[in-house]
Amino acid sequence: MRQAIKSLAVNALLLPERWQNGVAYNPLSEEVTQDPYPVYTKLRERSPVHHSRVMDAIILSRYADVDRILRDHARFSVNPDLRTLRKARYKPTPEERSILFIDPPDHTRLRSLVNKAFTRSAINALEPRIREIMGALLDGIREPGGFDLMQTVAIPLPVIVIAEMLGIPQEDRAQFRVWSDRRARLLEPMLTRDERKIAGEASKQLSHYFLSVIRNRQGEPRDDIMTRLVQAEEQGDTLSETEMLNMLRLLLIAGNETTTNLIGNGMLALLRHPGELQALRNDPGLIPAAVDELLRYDSPVQMTLRCAVEDCDIHGTPVRAGQDIILLGGSANRDPDAFENPDRLDFNRSKQDHISFGRGIHYCIGAALARLEGRIALEMLLERFDSLRLLTDRPAFRYSIVLRGLTSLPVGTPS
Repeated sequence: MRQAIKSLAVNALLLPERWQNGVAYNPLSEEVTQDPYPVYTKLRERSPVHHSRVMDAIILSRYADVDRILRDHARFSVNPDLRTLRKARYKPTPEERSILFIDPPDHTRLRSLVNKAFTRSAINALEPRIREIMGALLDGIREPGGFDLMQTVAIPLPVIVIAEMLGIPQEDRAQFRVWSDRRARLLEPMLTRDERKIAGEASKQLSHYFLSVIRNRQGEPRDDIMTRLVQAEEQGDTLSETEMLNMLRLLLIAGNETTTNLIGNGMLALLRHPGELQALRNDPGLIPAAVDELLRYDSPVQMTLRCAVEDCDIHGTPVRAGQDIILLGGSANRDPDAFENPDRLDFNRSKQDHISFGRGIHYCIGAALARLEGRIALEMLLERFDSLRLLTDRPAFRYSIVLRGLTSLPVGTPS
């Protein structure tokens, strides 16, 4: 009964949108969860600066607008204290804010310290170990005629990799995954009170766990990211324990959730495009470009939130200071003004300037790691299986607004 009443209330809010703009954006709908791209097309064409009553925000869907605002951190802030958010939405306290919610100059300081733990050489050195992990996961598939690619590969691979990078022992990884899943939900802007409570408790448990590991590394350094964060220094400046905790919680999402979605969404797209899948089998050298095209085609992160620092105007629409602005990166990546034939999967694009990792000073720290894991996963899946086919016509996507990913992906080899 409560869900029915909620649905009626949402539909009532959507009526003025549909009447005024010819399109309504309801990220909570089953339609958008399963396939948001038709709605994105309508938004770009009919209402590129769209006021959503459900989200209580301005929605931008065109590539040029999303790109511009992501780069303009001076006028469009990530600081939640500046936002006119409804009380129902999650608002992190200053003590639990990662660099996702911090503007310069504090962001500049933290980013320079954290970058020391994510050098290109450090990420590239992980390739042999990632291949070992991927090989073990593939060896564990007992029934190649029918298995869930999410549960066997896409979910465990990033979890194991980030756990090893952080120095999490094997016996703690199952619990680590539970905490990670629940903590990631705090990115969602429209959680219920119970959902926020569960996610907040997971965040506290993670902090307690990480704090003990941080203090251990201070006395017993090891070759892991935890130690590098403890030892990171710039002109005598170091990360505080609170800053390290916030960064570690962020790394769970940057190095876990997004990569899981990249592998799952990417394999689904390939299985639905057998010609492109065969092209990768014929020429594995295309796989690095394929990873970026798959990131563009069905982005693991669909939206980003900013707020206006001052009163401004976007294409004739007044935006007040403190107004929430939702940037639909998933829509920007399908904008025909930025990409020729954007709804086509094309590994030979001359332009791969997608927005899946963000832009500007908040560009994703884990981008290089995600690309590396995505490339290895594709290479080894194609090497291991001469052919794979979907075992469902309608794979289930998670009920999520910010992150887009599958709950399961049943696949198998022909008998």
